[in-house]
Amino acid sequence: MKYKQAEPVDRIVEEVHTERLENPGYWVARVLDGLPVAEFDALRAMLGLTVETLAAKVGISTATLARRRADQKPLDRDHGDRIIRYARLYWKAVDFFEGGEAAARSWLASPAPALSGQTPLDFAETEIGAREVEDLLGRLEYGVYA
Repeated sequence: MKYKQAEPVDRIVEEVHTERLENPGYWVARVLDGLPVAEFDALRAMLGLTVETLAAKVGISTATLARRRADQKPLDRDHGDRIIRYARLYWKAVDFFEGGEAAARSWLASPAPALSGQTPLDFAETEIGAREVEDLLGRLEYGVYA
């Protein structure tokens, strides 16, 4: 598929909490097409992080990010995949806090004993860590001791 600049109404990081989450093929295609840098910016705003902090979590240098932004080139697959990973966790936390975005941001940035004292955002820097954060949210939702 050819890369298209996403419109503000069509932000992937904002779509992740919709029913399309159940359609992995949709997300795989979007990541393979290359997410626009605007998705990085939208996620950064949602999480309340600095450019430098999110860039480190996504594994992209700020220089590369700036170059892609200036050249209007998409993020590569690995970076796009990480963007989706963090967006997915953000919306799962928002759902857990019944729509409380501030509470979700706070929880994601707070150390959790069940995650070896790391914050959920730090623990989710790998896919296996992200799955553990999702599992933790599920356990908390059902009142299972974490």
